[in-house]
Amino acid sequence: MTGHVVLITGASGGVGEGIAVACGQAGWTVWIAARRREQGDAVAAQVDAAGGHGRFVACDAADASSVRAAVDAVIARDGRLDGVVHNATSGLSPKPVTLPDLPLEDLRDQVGVSLRGSWLLATIAKPHLVASHGSILLLTSEAGFEGKAKLAPYAAVKAAQRGFARALAREWGPEGVRVNCIAPLASTPALEKALVMDPDMGPRLFGRNPLGRMGHPVDDIGPVARFLLSPDARYLTGNTVMVDGGSCPIT
Repeated sequence: MTGHVVLITGASGGVGEGIAVACGQAGWTVWIAARRREQGDAVAAQVDAAGGHGRFVACDAADASSVRAAVDAVIARDGRLDGVVHNATSGLSPKPVTLPDLPLEDLRDQVGVSLRGSWLLATIAKPHLVASHGSILLLTSEAGFEGKAKLAPYAAVKAAQRGFARALAREWGPEGVRVNCIAPLASTPALEKALVMDPDMGPRLFGRNPLGRMGHPVDDIGPVARFLLSPDARYLTGNTVMVDGGSCPIT
């Protein structure tokens, strides 16, 4: 497993950073695909310190040429790709807005990063994932199950990612590619920003969480993602795993 090579979008912070470090703990090669080089290089260094091999590659998940260049860079250096994680989200994701007030451009931005990004990563990486019998992991959210007031665009794209993953799992399973989602609840800068912007969100989250705490990106979310990317999950596809401390009542 030390030869495992994965690419993670939006891994310069938050849950993506946690998944990257957790994969590094297994000795994997982890490509930090993000727009911010300074932060991406810092996460790559954390992967190295954890026992893996961290590499940064510039990537805008909503841009086809950027995604293709990132995947080409992985293959050029490491010769294989075993897993792709789409964690990147629009910077507008935590912004509360009522549906009638939602600017169309804001909706397009969220669709571009989450849905177009999922499609681009999957289609561009597919030949390499078929060759390695690899895995795709999409980061969705409990918002995609139950909806979120004033976060309709985010809820919509996260629900759509789940449908996309299930369709791909059926279509690409015969070629040996597995496709799953996780819906994490973890302490991240994006969530902290959302809690500030919507003060009512905190009591809603913590009031129904059986474990009574937020997840840790490395220790709680990372190992689940790593499992789904590994051969240990070779008979698991088309699923969404709730990694949220039991918070969401819908599974």
